[in-house]
Amino acid sequence: MGVALSVVMRPEPQLPIPVHPGPFGDLERGFPTSRLDSQREPKVKKDERGFYIMTLSENLKVYFEDYYQFLELLAARCERDLDTLALSINSCTSDHSESLSYFRARRIIIELALKNVRSFYSDRHNLGVIMTPWCLGTVMLEKVELLRDRLARGEATHADVGDYPYDVVRYIDEIRTRVLMDIFDFPPKAFAMRWQYTELIKRYSTALANVTTSLQNILELMKNYGK
Repeated sequence: MGVALSVVMRPEPQLPIPVHPGPFGDLERGFPTSRLDSQREPKVKKDERGFYIMTLSENLKVYFEDYYQFLELLAARCERDLDTLALSINSCTSDHSESLSYFRARRIIIELALKNVRSFYSDRHNLGVIMTPWCLGTVMLEKVELLRDRLARGEATHADVGDYPYDVVRYIDEIRTRVLMDIFDFPPKAFAMRWQYTELIKRYSTALANVTTSLQNILELMKNYGK
């Protein structure tokens, strides 16, 4: 009579599940809830939805959580687009110079957008980076235009400019708004008004200059009156 053997099934060893670092890697939010809870900042308010700030340019509420989630969404879109562009560029032969120039121009725009999204995400010192999506979009558009102008004047270099700098810069100029609209999922009217800080600074600088000029005129009149 055979002896029954009892077999003890051991569980398969569990391999660690890889954790994708995500579009921000080790970067942390510049103003997490824990920090907002522990610090007193007059500009930061709180209601039943959470912490928020009133924007300088539009005087609108922007909730910190909404803002950071939007940046995370933008970064994920940028990385997906960059992966697609890398495949397109690698599969494009050198005799298709127009296609290569387009792909490279698009990559320059998206890389710049991702760089600034990461910078705004981790900024721990400047509450001015907290802004509405439309304001953020126009800030990005201005940064792309500044880079375009510097590349056109030869004041900046980029690996993607390659052997056809004129064509790449031309495509940046042609597609910059469309590319950002795709990334931000914006309608065309989103860029109809410029809410950039530089525009505000120009306005305030002009107003300050006018006040200074008026004061100087008054002082001059007083001097002349006393003579």
